[in-house]
Amino acid sequence: MPHRLMSIPRLAPRVRRPWRAWAAMAALLCATQTPAQPSPTTADAPLRVVGGLATVNQYVRHEQPFWTQELPKLSQGRFRAEIVPFDRAGIRGQEMLGLVRLGTVPFGTLLLSVSGARDIEIAAPDLPGLNPDMDTLRRSVAAFRPHLQQLLRERHGVELLAIYSYPAQVLFCRQPLASLAELKGRRVRTSSLPQSDWVEALGGQPLSTPFAELLPNLKNGSLDCAITGTMSGNTIGLHEHTSSLYTMPVSWGLSAFVAHRATWQSLAPDLRNLLQRELPRLEQAIWLEADRETAEGLACNAGLEGCRNGRPGHMKLMAASPVDDALRRELLTRHVLPRWLQRCGPGCAEAWNRTLAPVAGVPAAAH
Repeated sequence: MPHRLMSIPRLAPRVRRPWRAWAAMAALLCATQTPAQPSPTTADAPLRVVGGLATVNQYVRHEQPFWTQELPKLSQGRFRAEIVPFDRAGIRGQEMLGLVRLGTVPFGTLLLSVSGARDIEIAAPDLPGLNPDMDTLRRSVAAFRPHLQQLLRERHGVELLAIYSYPAQVLFCRQPLASLAELKGRRVRTSSLPQSDWVEALGGQPLSTPFAELLPNLKNGSLDCAITGTMSGNTIGLHEHTSSLYTMPVSWGLSAFVAHRATWQSLAPDLRNLLQRELPRLEQAIWLEADRETAEGLACNAGLEGCRNGRPGHMKLMAASPVDDALRRELLTRHVLPRWLQRCGPGCAEAWNRTLAPVAGVPAAAH
């Protein structure tokens, strides 16, 4: 089946004033491929950090407080940071890896599925259908992490410092959805090529849509369904414009917190040691939140007990049947993984078989 990925036009990004000139310079340097020079970090020269999506709890409750509040406390005022979410900095997710590679963004949060547009291999641990639950996701990340660290360092000059997860990415639909087969013919918001492969294999029409434009396009009828996080969907009000929530995770929205390697190595040793000690704690907090929010997002969207931080809705929750769980594995084996391998090129089958195949039980054929 030929791949047809349609895209809804992007709205002009909103850029906060203090970051406007910086974002413009980032785009210029990315275009000219001019590496930035690392500069010394002191209390008078804050770290420049680009975080995840602006409105979700990974950023609001964890990333932003860590850099703006905890870092100064942990360093007794010696070090501080400025952080902005990438979707408010005039930066497209697809550009982030290139900007960190150049040093234009010294510290940044990469969405792995989106960064796969620049380096396809990066998206491997979050392929649709690979991780049907959080425990499997943890095993996949643990298996792939050493390879990802080596890949980023040797191929891009980027240091992997942490891996984060959003809550489970599930299907919100305007009309009832009782099984995956009923996705046929529906226009579905996707955020990556592998998600689009998954939707297309089911007979749906994938529409690549930035997160900030998801709700407007559901409201105006451009979309029938959307793949997004259980709680992030509730946060932006999807429960008020959709009726059915299919609870089987399609993927998870893994992200990597990375640094320009030369900048990382130029940091004061005590700052580097502090971050090496504290970033695993931030990572663990974000994973615990993602696990909790996966369940709480479902409860909130359906108006069930256990909704404490979201807005109660009246959606109908549809759990995966054994037939659909078998279909999940078939879609991964026959559609998502082969297309990923075709785009990824030489060496990717070996990397998959060495890292993720033992977790998934799905080997890759060499190409």
